[in-house]
Amino acid sequence: MQRSQIRRRNPDALASEQHCGIDLNRERVTARVREGAQRIRLNALHMGEVQGQGYIGQALGAADVLAAVYLDQLRHRPADPHWDERDRFLLSTGHYAIALYAALAEAGILPREELDTYGSDDSRLPMSGMASYTPGMEISGGSLGHGLTVAVGMALGLRHRGSDARVFNFLSDGELNEGSTWEAAMSAASHRLGNLTALVDMNALQADGPTAGVMAIEPAEEKWAAFGWNTRRVNGNDPDAVLAAFDAIADRDPVGAPQVILFDVTVGKGVPLLEQREKNHFMRIDEHEWAICRLQLIAGFEEEDR
Repeated sequence: MQRSQIRRRNPDALASEQHCGIDLNRERVTARVREGAQRIRLNALHMGEVQGQGYIGQALGAADVLAAVYLDQLRHRPADPHWDERDRFLLSTGHYAIALYAALAEAGILPREELDTYGSDDSRLPMSGMASYTPGMEISGGSLGHGLTVAVGMALGLRHRGSDARVFNFLSDGELNEGSTWEAAMSAASHRLGNLTALVDMNALQADGPTAGVMAIEPAEEKWAAFGWNTRRVNGNDPDAVLAAFDAIADRDPVGAPQVILFDVTVGKGVPLLEQREKNHFMRIDEHEWAICRLQLIAGFEEEDR
């Protein structure tokens, strides 16, 4: 199916399609998302350099999914982040805030120059996401395992209001170790919350080591399906595959089974120096290494274009 046949939710994406007509096909949308993901990665590196450390690896791994959400999927108004009819994006993993700030800037919700204040005193961009500080940040995440519970309540509330807004909950594979996540999953299926989509960052890493070594979560697809969710699993670092997964759920029944997409990603994606680092959950990066990271990221992106 060509992307021009699919109803777009992001008003900016829709306007672009109307302006460009049939020429804006899957390849062009994929290119737009891919370029946006590259800018998200570059801006995440910039913010990380301000502090000299941070959850850089997660930001690099999640960039393609966030670019697809904010540049192609999410219905929102950049100048009015509290618009009642907006789609909601809930970042359960509050420590991924550095990635979301870059995505919010890419979407025009935050000014790019504000990224320079990341983690500083009196900044609206704390190192862990806070809804009370940051425009576009729907919940204060970080106490892992609670994001999907909030998303279920939000999706149910929107239905009762008669809104067709959707709820996206971004959570980590480590949160599948939490009982509250599965209680929320069971509740979503029971209430037939077809307006809810869970996006699981399957980066196979936790603070205490590889996810499989902390507590095995596989077979993850079968577990979600057993809880009554429509389930898909794709390469989260392949923009075309990410967009295809979203396309597959574009016309789902808002009163039906909830959706989950499992995204297999690489921590530090695009920067070999960080991909190969043994301890890459929370990274402390030497001053001279930031320039190396940027050069590797740019070189890899240009190599893909050849």
